[in-house]
Amino acid sequence: MPAAPDSTPADAPAVVTTVTGRIGVITLNRPRSINALDHQMVRLMDSALIAWADDPAIDAVVVRGAGDRGLCAGGDIVAIHTDAKALTGAGDEAAAASASAAFWRDEYLMNARIGDYPKPYVALMDGIVMGGGVGVSGHANTRIVTDRTRLAMPEVGIGLVPDVGGTWLLSHVDDELGTYAALTTTHLRGGDVIALGLADHFVAADRLDAFVDALVERPLDDVLAEFAQTPPESKVAAGREWIAKAFAADTVAQIVENCVATATPESFATAEAVEGKSPAALAATLAALRAAAGDASLRDSLVREYRSSLRCLQHPDLAEGIRAQVIDKDRKPKWQPGPADADAFLAPLPDHLELRL
Repeated sequence: MPAAPDSTPADAPAVVTTVTGRIGVITLNRPRSINALDHQMVRLMDSALIAWADDPAIDAVVVRGAGDRGLCAGGDIVAIHTDAKALTGAGDEAAAASASAAFWRDEYLMNARIGDYPKPYVALMDGIVMGGGVGVSGHANTRIVTDRTRLAMPEVGIGLVPDVGGTWLLSHVDDELGTYAALTTTHLRGGDVIALGLADHFVAADRLDAFVDALVERPLDDVLAEFAQTPPESKVAAGREWIAKAFAADTVAQIVENCVATATPESFATAEAVEGKSPAALAATLAALRAAAGDASLRDSLVREYRSSLRCLQHPDLAEGIRAQVIDKDRKPKWQPGPADADAFLAPLPDHLELRL
């Protein structure tokens, strides 16, 4: 049951759903964009999840990406850029009426559904898994990484706060390794992802098709016992002692100071990586992570992330960050100086605008 190849026709459906035996497979099918999610894809995927949740003919669901570049590179960032340019300083009402807000509402609802899914939900986190790709995989009850996995939450690099439940996931990683991943946007390899508790099993990328085929015939636990391997050592987790101390601070400025004071090549590089990100997004992200650590559920974090996403849409750093990283690709964003009021990014919206999950 191989994934669709990179030669997928331009007019092919953006999400392909198939049923073989008692297994439902959802394939994100935009390989040219590394299966980046748009609103239509979220709706199609969520419709399949709803239909299969109560279907007695379906025992398990598999989610994978077409092509060999990755599961999903995130959301349709160019569309968000259009809204960000138009809505800078516009206010909550205007931001909530935008196409980006409508996309986020449906996406976050789907993320919550994945977190509560009543059947085995097997996410194949192969290749690039970023942003929205983490949202469709990180909340799964069975998360598979490979030797090709490159997982990241790169939001602070474009002026956004991690969303799709990212603050929930990262805030619950031990020893501040999740805070490190959020503020540096570092790419985590398969061994790192498992060490941080963001995935469950390691399967070689060249065995994924055989893995899915085996699920058609045999129970999930039996298939995992055959295909899962010992993951590689995590280079990120190897630094947990100094990272735990440096990233426990209450402000981004203090975290950077702590990294510099650690005085190793790795810690200096980490300080430089953090300093290159949006000051406003960094401050709001740190506050969001600390708040999410005390949340009762993923849904609580998603509600707060919806607030921060709307506030980022109104802040000039989002349009500028996307311009620099995705549109013009000069990699030289001109951030607004100094951290913004982090609490303002996370504060409740007017009641009629709040996300209802």
